[in-house]
Amino acid sequence: MTAPSSDIAQAVSPESTNPADPCTIVIFGASGDLVRRKLIPALYELAAHKPVARRFAIVGFARTKMTDEAFQGVAEEALRQAGELAPLDEGTLKSFVQACAYVSGDYDDPEAYKRLTQRMGEVDRAHDLGGNHLYYLATPPEIYPVVVQQIEQGKLAQPANEKSWVRIVIEKPFGRDLESARKLDQTVLGVFDESQVYRIDHYLGKDTVQNVLVLRFGNGIFEPLWNRNYVDHVQITAGETLGVERRAAFYETAGALRDMIQSHVLQLVLMIAVEPPSSFDATAMRNEKIKVLQAIRPFTAETVARDVVRGQYGPGEIDDRSVRGYREEDGVAPQSATETFVAARLLIDNWRWADVPFYVRSGKRMAKRVTEIAIQFRRAPHLMFRGQNLSPNSMVLNIQPDEGISICFQVKLPGQEMRLKAMPMDFSYHAAFGGAERSAYATLLNDCIRGDATLFDRADGVEAAWALMDPILNAWRGPSPSFPNYASGSWGPREADELLERDGRHWRKP
Repeated sequence: MTAPSSDIAQAVSPESTNPADPCTIVIFGASGDLVRRKLIPALYELAAHKPVARRFAIVGFARTKMTDEAFQGVAEEALRQAGELAPLDEGTLKSFVQACAYVSGDYDDPEAYKRLTQRMGEVDRAHDLGGNHLYYLATPPEIYPVVVQQIEQGKLAQPANEKSWVRIVIEKPFGRDLESARKLDQTVLGVFDESQVYRIDHYLGKDTVQNVLVLRFGNGIFEPLWNRNYVDHVQITAGETLGVERRAAFYETAGALRDMIQSHVLQLVLMIAVEPPSSFDATAMRNEKIKVLQAIRPFTAETVARDVVRGQYGPGEIDDRSVRGYREEDGVAPQSATETFVAARLLIDNWRWADVPFYVRSGKRMAKRVTEIAIQFRRAPHLMFRGQNLSPNSMVLNIQPDEGISICFQVKLPGQEMRLKAMPMDFSYHAAFGGAERSAYATLLNDCIRGDATLFDRADGVEAAWALMDPILNAWRGPSPSFPNYASGSWGPREADELLERDGRHWRKP
């Protein structure tokens, strides 16, 4: 069997100050849904825009038996069905799929890794990739330790020469709780150095999430207001209209707290709350994020009951069509107590954010697909315009589906009378830059290949996040609550509204 013989990308963008090295990208779990939906389109996007490696090739590894040609067919079909991609360039597409190879085998079979090693060598020589290897774990989480141990036994974690590198990308969830996260860290860091490990959260690849840092630290008008003296509270909403779809087996063992709050939503909290790092690099940024995590007030059994709400979607309507409740979904236990919605009130006990509540919520089958961060500022201290019912100023960062920023402020309506109205000033990424922005996975994969870990989590950050979540998980063990408790197509259970109402606040309507 011969190695693929086509280079994917031949040029480095002249704007790039840190061009990526050529490399072989080995994807474990290459026959899975994540690879078809996200990774293949993201890698093609990098190839099409040529901002990444001068040369890179892909080697898929999974239990499913497939030839190179079959895997290439899977890649081509995935790209032709990817709705978010710009029109495909047929020449780039042909080069891309020809640079895809495949090895089948069990994840715990040393002989399979010998075949993988041989294939990687063939690909490396065909493309002159310099022995650089990027491993991507896209398998179920329980397979992570198995793959890492086999990588060690096959001596695949060692660079091929003094100029080459080896890195590993690990998909969330990184553990199920603090204990399992620590065990996984021990396994991974027993084989790889921390500098080689990239724990990926695709939310951090979105332009608006990264733009939070630019908004705060690149503009002199916002950062002076970004503290307890001017901010009343912060709301973060991550809502989906979809149910569990085909992920019931995974979701039954995870739930919304593990799937969304511990990772995506908590990362958004950190981006809002973090102190200015000394520089925009991995070490400085992650040092500041861990400080915020350690400052979030720990939960107790009492505060979990008061400040955390869980729910499960029941039957309802989404986009004028009837949908089933969670317990009626295929693969879900009839008496399941798995939460599909979580809302929580967080307090950060540091000088900047003392007494400023961060309200977060995430759920499936909600009224709208939206992820946003809303910062509500305090009311003006002296209300000259009595009787006008002025709403406070706010800033909303729209993460998805329409990335952008909106600032709401008071203006006078035309006419003789002093009548005021809140008006938004909007910035839209699509309107400003068109559809050329890179997908989140493409951004993060590019960073992995370039060796930039700024937008990736470190072991201590992962463990600190689980330490915050563990008391909630412990409090929820025991008798199952009465589910379902919110209708599909709503904004969650009534208790989530009460979480804010007792503070004299309410959720904004996205």
